[in-house]
Amino acid sequence: MSAASTPASPDPEAPGVTVAIDGPSGTGKSSTSKAVAAQLGLRYLDTGAQYRAITWWMLRNGIDVDDAEAVAAASGRSEIVSGTDPKAPSISVDGEDASGPIRTQEVTSAVSAVSAVPRVRERITGLQREIAAAGGIVVEGRDIGTTVLPDADLKVFLTASSEARAARRSGELKGSQDLATTRQALTRRDKADSSRAASPLRRSEDAVEVDTTELSLDQVVECVVTLVEEAAKKAGSARAEQAAR
Repeated sequence: MSAASTPASPDPEAPGVTVAIDGPSGTGKSSTSKAVAAQLGLRYLDTGAQYRAITWWMLRNGIDVDDAEAVAAASGRSEIVSGTDPKAPSISVDGEDASGPIRTQEVTSAVSAVSAVPRVRERITGLQREIAAAGGIVVEGRDIGTTVLPDADLKVFLTASSEARAARRSGELKGSQDLATTRQALTRRDKADSSRAASPLRRSEDAVEVDTTELSLDQVVECVVTLVEEAAKKAGSARAEQAAR
């Protein structure tokens, strides 16, 4: 696997800060993360898209996604390249734009099974760390603060009521799935993500929890931007203090 990133011009308030944003589906992770990164001039990485990309590759190449051994054996055969421009994030698989194909219901139904395979997580985690290594980035997913970037300058965990999450996701699907079905799908995904043996979805002890149920996107973004700027100042002071020793 290889990685590619789009250069950014970080805001002076958050030059090299690394931000981890986690949480279940429907809490506003993607919209918030992209908006925060764009506002502060940081790079952006959607780690969920990478798991969707490898899942799409498995399905396309006839790999039985319910056979963990087969998935593990094939996990290193695809080339996944992630662009990190928050205004135009991209992802390709073996040189082909996969931005659309990875959002199909077929991929959505299979991604939890593929993501639960330890060897898949090891490879994708390595890819994520490679991209994030230079700093100046907002990384969103389900295990960023706990596993991928445990030393991130800021960890945020977004939550929301099941009703709000289902309504948001149903809106994203543009009516292709009713609210009750969407809520059931989210519940199944939550259970799968939280109970898997490899890097389960959970809140890091030092993460700031933000309940987005009653907040607009602008309000959530404002809250997280403030947290990022505070974390950046704290990280900057710590680095300056260490350099002076």
